[in-house]
Amino acid sequence: MMAEQQKAEEISLQWIKGQLENFADLEDRLLTAPAGTGRLLYVKSITDPQIINRSIIAPFYEMNDPAAYAEYLAHYPGSEAVDEGKQVLDLMLGGYACVEVERRLIYFDALKAETSSVSETVTESITQGPSDALTENLAVNLNLIRRRYQSAELKMESMLIGNISRTKTAILYDDSRVNHQVLDELRERLGTLRIDILQASGELEKYISSDKIRIFPKTIVTERPDRVVFNLAEGKIAILLDTTGFAIILPVIFNDFFVAMDDKIQLPFVGRFLKLLRIMGVAMTLWLPALYVAFTSYNPEIIRVQIALLIAGSRATVPYPSFVEVLIMLIMMEFLTEASLRLPRAIGPTATTVGGLILGQAATAAGLVGNIMIILVSVVAISNFMIPLNMMSFSIRVLKYLFVMAAAAVGLVGVVVCLVGFTMYLCSQRSFGQPYFKMFVLDSLGASQGSQKGGGS
Repeated sequence: MMAEQQKAEEISLQWIKGQLENFADLEDRLLTAPAGTGRLLYVKSITDPQIINRSIIAPFYEMNDPAAYAEYLAHYPGSEAVDEGKQVLDLMLGGYACVEVERRLIYFDALKAETSSVSETVTESITQGPSDALTENLAVNLNLIRRRYQSAELKMESMLIGNISRTKTAILYDDSRVNHQVLDELRERLGTLRIDILQASGELEKYISSDKIRIFPKTIVTERPDRVVFNLAEGKIAILLDTTGFAIILPVIFNDFFVAMDDKIQLPFVGRFLKLLRIMGVAMTLWLPALYVAFTSYNPEIIRVQIALLIAGSRATVPYPSFVEVLIMLIMMEFLTEASLRLPRAIGPTATTVGGLILGQAATAAGLVGNIMIILVSVVAISNFMIPLNMMSFSIRVLKYLFVMAAAAVGLVGVVVCLVGFTMYLCSQRSFGQPYFKMFVLDSLGASQGSQKGGGS
């Protein structure tokens, strides 16, 4: 592009206007005062008129000295002086106003941030502790984190990602605790990204992953600033994006996805008990439907006779195998879950609750499914929602169908083979070079690990 080859002496307001041709919201104003004149150029849709009036136009007429005004603008926080065409266009499209005075071009930060105020968390609820959530404004998010992490070791690196969107991105880490090999690898991956539009943290999480096919998430996407601060103190890295209220945390281990921020506030034995409940919930989500299929179709001799007869009696009117029964009910539960997420909040919970009750009762009365199957599906749905982070919850939701298919194929042997393969897969995974299936590691707080720390939970 010719803009990249422009030198300082070639850049003028006319050149900038030529590059921004057909911008209907491009504003070109002439500033005239008794002591001299100046010109102001900016894109109205992304600049704040109050900032322009208060910090650019009003001082021009009040100072009545173009040379002093030029020095005022040049030394004002947020002003820039660049000498390359591409940098000039990046500033103009990033909310800067260009002021020409005394034959100098000065670029003034006048970005209009259309964001909501700090609100409460939505996807990660908590019973105790702070309830504020990250916002779409990068500056506000940095403020929320630095207020909680008042250390000179907290470093920040910034970059722009996206050829079109030019999304501001901040990398946060504690220089005394971070693993610098992980940090270098992250810089390399971000530096090699070639994308046009970046609007969400989930998109960036996919782009920086080294695996084309993944079953489990290798990073945490969170809206909680306290979770970000806690992980920074453990030597991890946080990535914040402008225009999105979520942060990316890396590297992570499997155990991190079962830690709720409530666990840090509860008594130690209570927190461990709650984490154990969540791990049990994952096991029930994965195994209960598969074990039901295995015990009813292949291995009824393993369970007690009374339970086998009870299951057989509940399925007396069911016209198809247990595998089909389980699939129908699990898919119906997926429909209800998705409907509850997509419907308006005012009617979503009511519609899905009533729909679930009616469907379950009608299916049982018609003899299409057994009563025990209704109980089992309800337990599976409840236990899956115990996982604090949605990314892992979605992965477990999908993975349980693999266990059901293995049980339908060869019974209990298939469940055991899937469990062994599931464990081997987890042991082989890495999150930015760090072992993924480390379940328990030493807390980095209080440990003098220096720059080699960074993979723990």
